Amino acid sequence: MTRTELSRTIDAPVGVVFSTVADISNFSRAVPHIEHVEFLSETRTGVGARFRETRLMGSRRATTELEVTEYVQDERVRFVSDAGGTIWDTIFTVEPDSDGRGTRLAMVMEARPHKLIARLTTPLMKSVIAKAIAADLDAVKACAEAAE
Repeated sequence: MTRTELSRTIDAPVGVVFSTVADISNFSRAVPHIEHVEFLSETRTGVGARFRETRLMGSRRATTELEVTEYVQDERVRFVSDAGGTIWDTIFTVEPDSDGRGTRLAMVMEARPHKLIARLTTPLMKSVIAKAIAADLDAVKACAEAAE
């Protein structure tokens, strides 16, 4: 298993930051390298929402199906995907920052490979994954701060 943890302090209220990461439509607008989102369920936010996301990764397009498996308003949201022989389990949490004026957004992604090739390659991709996640968090920060 590979675990990646990153966080950002965002100058915006908890509700704005949560809505930016937990509402798939908002998240896809915030992150510029997400090119397209197709909903696969009638539920668009909250537990049970399923969608297919296409994003540009370097010079390639990657399409992944994700499902929201946990959703606590203004606290946390979990997305799970089985792609490339790996279970990708991502939790975003939000909480007021220490001075109470902004929000701390934390993201934990666990990659659990279940196929041989993924077991070999997933650990090697950790730094690339961390850079991509950092870019996502920076985009969320910019979007949430602009909304305020």
